[in-house]
Amino acid sequence: MSGVWFFKNNGVIRLVENPAAESNGGGSRRKVLVHLPSGQVVSSYSSLEQILNGLGWERYYGGDPDLFQFHKQSSIDLISLPRDFSKFNSVYMYDIVIKNPNIFHVRDM
Repeated sequence: MSGVWFFKNNGVIRLVENPAAESNGGGSRRKVLVHLPSGQVVSSYSSLEQILNGLGWERYYGGDPDLFQFHKQSSIDLISLPRDFSKFNSVYMYDIVIKNPNIFHVRDM
């Protein structure tokens, strides 16, 4: 049995096997990564790379060839992103937010 358990205030619970299909009439809300200082939505890896470079992140070429990776000389952090931007989802966005506090924010589109 896999899926998501939903709990309501009245104590009723139910299992939803595909929560994305049930929310918003058949599709889930799309998330976007926003660069707070400029207010711009990150719409490509080239724009994200420019922002990250300005924050001291550098491309890392020693890892998995299926990933875009960035590292900072001053930390042990590594940002790993799928090479295909269409697979860039909220999990990767929140990783960027956590490693760059007060610079990025994830919002519903």
